[in-house]
Amino acid sequence: MKRVATWAFYAIGALAIAYLALFAYATFRGQPIIPGDPIHIFRKPDAPNYS
Repeated sequence: MKRVATWAFYAIGALAIAYLALFAYATFRGQPIIPGDPIHIFRKPDAPNYS
């Protein structure tokens, strides 16, 4: 039981760190994260749109 509690603690900590990283990314990006908006991490703003 102690081992399960340890892994649960690590999993919750990893989720918290991932949330903070996402929050920091959104803050430094300068634009709010809108639900349903696709994430354009590697796309240049002036790239042509082929769709």
